Amino acid sequence: MPWTAADIPDLAGRTAVVTGANSGIGYPTALELARHGAQVVLACRDEGRGTAAVRRLTTEVPGARVELAALDLADLASVRRFAESFSAAHPGLDLLVNNAGVMALPLRRTAEGFEMQFGTNHLGHFALTGRLLPQLLTRPGSRVVTVSSETHRMGRVDLTNLNAERSYRRWRAYAQSKLANLLFTLELQRRAEAAGADLVAAAAHPGYAATNLQTAGARMSGSRLRAQGALLLNRLFGQPAEMGALPLLYAATNPTVRGGDYVGPVGRRGTRGHPGPAVTSERARDADIAGRLWEVSERLTGVRYEALSPA
Repeated sequence: MPWTAADIPDLAGRTAVVTGANSGIGYPTALELARHGAQVVLACRDEGRGTAAVRRLTTEVPGARVELAALDLADLASVRRFAESFSAAHPGLDLLVNNAGVMALPLRRTAEGFEMQFGTNHLGHFALTGRLLPQLLTRPGSRVVTVSSETHRMGRVDLTNLNAERSYRRWRAYAQSKLANLLFTLELQRRAEAAGADLVAAAAHPGYAATNLQTAGARMSGSRLRAQGALLLNRLFGQPAEMGALPLLYAATNPTVRGGDYVGPVGRRGTRGHPGPAVTSERARDADIAGRLWEVSERLTGVRYEALSPA
């Protein structure tokens, strides 16, 4: 039988944070976690859209335990404020879903001057996970699920051009950021195991989910033709956001998931269908580049994972 949201176990007593939870695959992820009893923090950049998402979610799931919190992953000060506020209000964290992201944008910079895709998709989540690590480690079996993409297979991490210092191609930068998500996940798991920490780091990809992610870059470029083309491709080939969210939910809640697992749709070459095990590229399993990227990420963000020093 294919795995569906109905297979999610009872999550009563657990606390989850979902970044980018107001739209795309983030919203159905937060919805199903709340439906199954978790207390869910919707971490959103846009307060208005976040408020609308909370209103919609509580209408769909009366009695859901949800709250909205401001988080802009392209601003490390916002990441710090979110983590401090969460830690003051919650004694622990069972599940962090690093979902928010941007794709194929024109060259833009974060508040700290990082290339926007690398800065948001990787560095922002790297800093967030590190700052929430003490709360995660208070809960046995806590999980960090980071959303990657099959586009990671086209990615190469160029440590000399992480922030488009020399050149910029939007799809190359996106692929690099998604490869970085997987390198981060596998390195986080290695470091957790070395430190004897009861933490599961897993990754997931949604396949081709029809969301606003595909059209945002075209709109920012001012290209109506590209935006219309993206909408057409979504209609022709995309699966609903609710299906795209299933691999995230599988990675977040299925008891069989182990550290380092990668989950995605199992149909049509990984583009659609119900979730199951997926295989990363060889580059994603390169422990040497993962370690070097980790060191660079600590330096760029100023966030160190001191709790994962070897036991």
